Amino acid sequence: MKNKVLLVEDETDLSLIVADTLAGQGYEVVTAADGIDGLERFRSEGADIVIADVMMPRMDGFTMAKEIRKSSPSVPLLFLTAKSTIEDVEEGFDAGANDYLKKPFELRELIVRIKALLRRLGTNRSEDIKFPIGRYTFNATTQTLSFDGKIKELSHFEARILELLLLNIGRTVDASELMLSLWQRDEPSNRNSLHGYIHKLRRALRHDPSITIINQRGFGYMLAVST
Repeated sequence: MKNKVLLVEDETDLSLIVADTLAGQGYEVVTAADGIDGLERFRSEGADIVIADVMMPRMDGFTMAKEIRKSSPSVPLLFLTAKSTIEDVEEGFDAGANDYLKKPFELRELIVRIKALLRRLGTNRSEDIKFPIGRYTFNATTQTLSFDGKIKELSHFEARILELLLLNIGRTVDASELMLSLWQRDEPSNRNSLHGYIHKLRRALRHDPSITIINQRGFGYMLAVST
């Protein structure tokens, strides 16, 4: 079966180009011209992945994403945006995005990102991806931490950082590697944001003293679980 893509974009020419390209790659493409139309199409027809502009008439992409997340917390969602500040990107992820692509962009890069999201988060996965961490369980799909029956939702950045640390447990992950994965750039403002998210993760994991996130000053961070 073809993966269904919901493309929500108010720039008619760009929407046609992207839709034709994706159709040529074997995707089933449904288009919408604004957030309200996009939300209605998603609710009535569904999608395996949602690609949405941020600045649109009637309803912007952030608002649409929040509404989609209420009923579909795991559908992959990628923003196309001309906004490039860290604050704008963080707002997009807080709204529920899994990835973003800055305009103008290469269609080849868009296809690569779609394939990566469907592979990592797509509906073809039979079950959620879960990691045990001491007495915690981290669900990378729903971006939640479970502890003694209680579930805590993580932000996109917190979940992504924790996943990268877990994939390299016991090994220090370079701070630059983390920042490039999250924001596609290594800048002083990103470093401060990264430190802030590490602090939030430490608080989220504080109930199990066997778990530590170690700061290797000047290099990066390491997740360790003592036995």
